[in-house]
Amino acid sequence: MKNKPIKVGFVSLGCSKNLLDTEVMLKMLADAGYEITPEESEADVVIVNTCAFIESAKRESIDSILDVAWLKENANLKAIVVTGCMAERYRDEVLKEMPEVDAILGVGGIDHIVEAVGAALEKKPFSLFPDKEAGPLGGDRIVTTGDAMAYIKVAEGCNNRCTYCAIPGIRGKMRSRTIEDVVKEAKELDEMGIKELVVVAQDTSAYGLDIYGHYALPELLRALTAETNIPWIRLLYCYPDKITDELIAEIASNERVVKYLDIPVQHISDSVLRRMNRHGDSAMIRDAITRLRKGVPGIVLRTTLIVGFPGETEEDFSELCLFVRDAKFERLGAFTYSREEDTPAYDMPDQIDENVKQKRLDIVMKEQLKNSERFNKMRIGRTVRVLVEGFDEVSEAYFGRSAADAPDIDGKVYFISKNKYPEGTFVDLRITEALDYDLVGEVVS
Repeated sequence: MKNKPIKVGFVSLGCSKNLLDTEVMLKMLADAGYEITPEESEADVVIVNTCAFIESAKRESIDSILDVAWLKENANLKAIVVTGCMAERYRDEVLKEMPEVDAILGVGGIDHIVEAVGAALEKKPFSLFPDKEAGPLGGDRIVTTGDAMAYIKVAEGCNNRCTYCAIPGIRGKMRSRTIEDVVKEAKELDEMGIKELVVVAQDTSAYGLDIYGHYALPELLRALTAETNIPWIRLLYCYPDKITDELIAEIASNERVVKYLDIPVQHISDSVLRRMNRHGDSAMIRDAITRLRKGVPGIVLRTTLIVGFPGETEEDFSELCLFVRDAKFERLGAFTYSREEDTPAYDMPDQIDENVKQKRLDIVMKEQLKNSERFNKMRIGRTVRVLVEGFDEVSEAYFGRSAADAPDIDGKVYFISKNKYPEGTFVDLRITEALDYDLVGEVVS
């Protein structure tokens, strides 16, 4: 009788970039003969790929490890391997304070995951932290985001050095993949039938600067369009100081690049931007928005904001609220400032009370809700193309996303039909109802 294959489960936390690391590790383990299971309760080993960007992410990582540890006592689980940003950032603390962890692997060592799992199963101490700037970029992977869309990471690390951000210390300097390497992976995704390619990096707009000496994102988009047939290509994490006229022209003229751009601005007050060490000032941010709106008519813009940064005055916050009202971002996420050790902002004076931060967050999001409602109401009666993602058994409705909706962070479009619409199908819907963040439509025959 053959031995049963060892089952490996995964918990992937944090951003889409971390998820891509998870997918690469899954492929390595599958190639090594392990059986991948989505059920943690059935697993012999669980890998927790952690996040440590802000305090809430660290808490979620710790809670996830403890939840998995419960399975050691009550199910089949034999070992826990911790990887990712929290492992890299707090390597000593994880090993010292979490005896439940059997092996730990830094962000530069994902290609050692098979070795880590083997050691954990044999109860051999395993702790490996290779040079985070020498690790592999990309690699074969098991796509976990379904049949419709996939992320593709075009660079690792970041050079921006924002004073609130721990990512450069965790992930290192920016390293871009070559255009040829990215296109090769995209062609493989195209052959799998992927309909939407979401291009990500810590700072996607800086792509290519380190290896080509200039911002090469427009060139990459042209190559992706020429070498694949993927209908939708979406850009996330493009910083406003790097929105070039060439990039705007490429978005406008390339029919397969969706007219949607994520541009994290974080704030609009010049004094706050300076303390954040953001590149450019409020005038530059407003100019980038104006050029995008003019150059790409109908573009959907998304941004992220931080409220409660050290020294943020009532005047700074009022300026931010007016900016949210006037800029009319179709999509916006906001967060309270998280005080992170080993960042310059940690020791800044005039730290803001947590209650004040939360009140400011609530005010900003109420203001943004007006923008979202206005945008969604404008779409009633219009016909939009939707990429079907699945069927909701509770509401007995299909759901998907329009070009105006990025995966995981934006809203959905729901519709009812007696016809079958498999995941990855495009359907044209006439919008009939607008909710706060979601839409309802009917199939256009």
